[in-house]
Amino acid sequence: MRMLRTLPLLMLCLPMTVFAQVREAGEDRADLAPSNWSLGVAAGGRSELYAGEGRHHRVVPLFGYEGERFYLRGITAGYHLVQNERFVLDGFLAGRLDAMDADDFGRRALASHGIDRDRLEDRDDAVDAGISASWRGAAGELQLDLRADIVDVSGGYEADLSYRYPMQAAGLLITPSVGVSVLSADLADYYYGTLDEEVARGVIRYRPGRATVPHVGVTLAKPFAQKWRAIADFNYQALPDEIQDSPLIEDDTDGVFRTFVGIARSF
Repeated sequence: MRMLRTLPLLMLCLPMTVFAQVREAGEDRADLAPSNWSLGVAAGGRSELYAGEGRHHRVVPLFGYEGERFYLRGITAGYHLVQNERFVLDGFLAGRLDAMDADDFGRRALASHGIDRDRLEDRDDAVDAGISASWRGAAGELQLDLRADIVDVSGGYEADLSYRYPMQAAGLLITPSVGVSVLSADLADYYYGTLDEEVARGVIRYRPGRATVPHVGVTLAKPFAQKWRAIADFNYQALPDEIQDSPLIEDDTDGVFRTFVGIARSF
């Protein structure tokens, strides 16, 4: 059960970036016929984040569809409201699979923070609606992503500004990136703080409030055997003090490292 619910951010972040680059990796290949669908499989993992949960690895499916306006990228469905060579404006719906079972926390690790695991509530998944604006030029790509919970799980929102610079080398599409995400107080409090009902049971009250999370990463994509692509993604998020100090977070955790490797075929 734990492994099914503790790689949520990996699955959430990939659709908006890796899927697009899987497609871009073959756009200049003359031997490839136009194709809209992609299907594949990948393995991902992340370093320890929550107290006592340990590291996690998981195999996940990859799927995508790229139409003239509409697209599906994993757990994200979107529509190009404006689209040209230099600017794209999308509206989208996306799953926020940040759920965490209370039983997946380590009892001893929580106890060392003064928390009885039996008094914790589960954190649930959510659905976000948002807009994404991308500007592309010779100097790279700048993307602004705004999304908010529309099913009142946390009632929060997130804003992300990132910069990417795709480059070709040795048949690879290499895309380093850097950016920063801002989590609203409601969002950060729900996933990294303690809830009112938990506090009423005697759990320590902790509210991280609004949090700013810098991140860096690199994505590698390589076409092979005509319609196949190999993909690898490496990402690091530096956690701010507000999150590091949460009693739900593993001791001495100042950041989270995520890895992803997979293959996909276009149809």
